[in-house]
Amino acid sequence: MIPIGVWQELKVDRIKSHGAYLTLQQGTENEDMDVLLPKKEVGARMKPGDTVMAFVYRDSDERKIATLRKPKIVVGEAAVLRVKDITRIGAFLDWGLEKDLLLPFAEQNGKVKKGQEVFVRLYVDKSDRLAASQKMQGFLQADSPYHVDDWVEGRVIGRHPKIGAFVAVDDKYEALLPEKNIYRALEPMTALRFRVQRVQEDGRLILSLRDRAEAMMDTDAEQIRNALKEANGFLPVDDNTDPDTIRNAFGMSKSAFKRALGRLLKSGEIRFARGGIRINNKEGGPRGRRQNYRKGRR
Repeated sequence: MIPIGVWQELKVDRIKSHGAYLTLQQGTENEDMDVLLPKKEVGARMKPGDTVMAFVYRDSDERKIATLRKPKIVVGEAAVLRVKDITRIGAFLDWGLEKDLLLPFAEQNGKVKKGQEVFVRLYVDKSDRLAASQKMQGFLQADSPYHVDDWVEGRVIGRHPKIGAFVAVDDKYEALLPEKNIYRALEPMTALRFRVQRVQEDGRLILSLRDRAEAMMDTDAEQIRNALKEANGFLPVDDNTDPDTIRNAFGMSKSAFKRALGRLLKSGEIRFARGGIRINNKEGGPRGRRQNYRKGRR
């Protein structure tokens, strides 16, 4: 039986007026052992005995059918696909083939909308049909080749307000960006670069959006320096400002903020003033808008 949902090499067994029949073994008439490649995909030079790379899925009548077009996802993989339509049985996704891919309601993580991008895996259901699922538990691997301080690419696929953001590294490895490491808005499904902060005993990666503290100090100091110039040389923040205000204003932790302040103080570029910090030179620039760093501003 020819499997569905995978990219595979098949042999051209015979060519008819409505298309070519592909098989795993030459010369069979067993309908379970061959599959139709529609006429519109049969090349002028294709002949019996040729081998082709094809993808097999089910058409609108639930019959197996082959295509030479490569889908955006195959069984055992995960990918970001766009929702084309919502129906009474679920959402239909664009996966690069004529028949759209079903994402059943039972396999969704919350309500999805038309035009939305979703991170899904492809699987074969109990009826031997292909379907998509947003359920990733047990699917993403915990045996990545990465180590502490490696930089990796991943995408946010979920969020828990107390735990943090769930990340798929390389679309296949399980990772977590802890809530305490989130200093800015995260767009779901967008590919981002993360640093591996820790590898847990179970292999899961713990991530950070920032480099190591010593490597970020100059960058953080420059950010504060520029903010001071833009604000005419004064900012209503100091080392007693609450962490949420620091996070919202600068996209860094309070610890990182205090390290950067220490560098600027030691170099003599700034000083503490009543209610905040003030630049020590004349590079404050033209008078700009006053920065609003109210506590808890989002």
